[in-house]
Amino acid sequence: MVDSRSARPLADRMRPRSLDEFAGQRHLIGPGKALRRCIDTRHPHSMVFWGPPGTGKTTLARLIAEASGAQFLTLSAVMSGVKDIRAAVDRARAAAEQGRATVLFVDEAHRFNKSQQDAFLPFVEDGTITFIGATTENPSFELNNALLSRVRTYVLRPLNGDELRELLQAALNDTGRGLGVRGLVIDDDALSLLIDTADGDARRGLNLLEVASDLVESRIDAEAVAEAGAGGVRRFDKGGEAFYDQISALHKAVRGSHPDAALYWFCRMVDGGCDPLYIARRAVRMASEDIGNADPRALQIALAAWDTQERLGSPEGELAIGQALVYLASVPKSNAVYTAYQQARRDARELGSLEVPLHLRNAPTGLMKELGYGREYRYSHDEPDAYSAGEDYFPEAMEPRRYYHPAPRGLETRIGERLNHLRDLDARVPPSRRRRR
Repeated sequence: MVDSRSARPLADRMRPRSLDEFAGQRHLIGPGKALRRCIDTRHPHSMVFWGPPGTGKTTLARLIAEASGAQFLTLSAVMSGVKDIRAAVDRARAAAEQGRATVLFVDEAHRFNKSQQDAFLPFVEDGTITFIGATTENPSFELNNALLSRVRTYVLRPLNGDELRELLQAALNDTGRGLGVRGLVIDDDALSLLIDTADGDARRGLNLLEVASDLVESRIDAEAVAEAGAGGVRRFDKGGEAFYDQISALHKAVRGSHPDAALYWFCRMVDGGCDPLYIARRAVRMASEDIGNADPRALQIALAAWDTQERLGSPEGELAIGQALVYLASVPKSNAVYTAYQQARRDARELGSLEVPLHLRNAPTGLMKELGYGREYRYSHDEPDAYSAGEDYFPEAMEPRRYYHPAPRGLETRIGERLNHLRDLDARVPPSRRRRR
């Protein structure tokens, strides 16, 4: 009998021995699905499993190797180098001489650099190995194109609540590998808390169940689960795919004027360990990019939230960031300034170093005045409406541009009316009196 104090962790003891015991990934191993056919036909191909921790990447690789009768070799990209790859290839060649195929499983495949990834290519190409890589990072960013072109990518999903419930109950009831020998029971609220804390990660769920079981005699309650999971955070990679997916969702919720969703993603990121100052900085960007002059107060409020977080820290400062995000999501939107800035930036880059017209230059010295610096400059405050109608402020070699088109929302409605009025004044100036004309 195996009890909870076995030297092998519960998650390892409960590793599925067949597809029938495998939890989750029905979209890949359900009847007629791609991986199911691969296993049933016993003809594996090279592939990459992309998904968060605890979704069964290693187990699936083992099951594929066992179903096909292949030798199963493993490498960790964290610990291995080209020398280890060559040693694995030598073992694969030796197995091939005995008529046996080899599945080479590479965990954390994204940790290999380009030259290490290239080392696999000839042996994948000639069939010496069937390559199965596992990664938590987006393969299109982390794996080179040469390797990606030779493998098929499968996306693994976090386990849902029902899948985790079935898995944890199986571990509680299994008397051979699990905790069934102890006759433990678990309260419904404790099981729900355990599922919530596992956050889609089967390994994490089993580890938490094992720790909680060691804290009780016969009944696992919510208090034991809370103690087992103390200090844990949601699945969140501060530099990886989940990070950028979530900040993207937050930004788009603000842009889409949905304060509730913006608050949710903000709390998800903070709950997962994201530095609130990062979100505060992004809020400043949102205020300029997506709101701009439709409500200039948005930028002030975002900056105030950033300042509050720096002064007070967490958790007090987080409320100010939340306040700012709700405001940004609720007010009128305009990307007119952002669009105008991008167009002006492109012209500045593409048109080269065009000279400043003489009439726009300062003339602090006599020589500069003699050369015509500042001559014929029109001081707008001395003219009607404080506006120099018909004046041109672009370089002489550049046709005037109109970058800024105020949106008909918020304060930009008034700004647009003002600019239209000024353009009407320009139109009234005879061509002969316009500087460029």
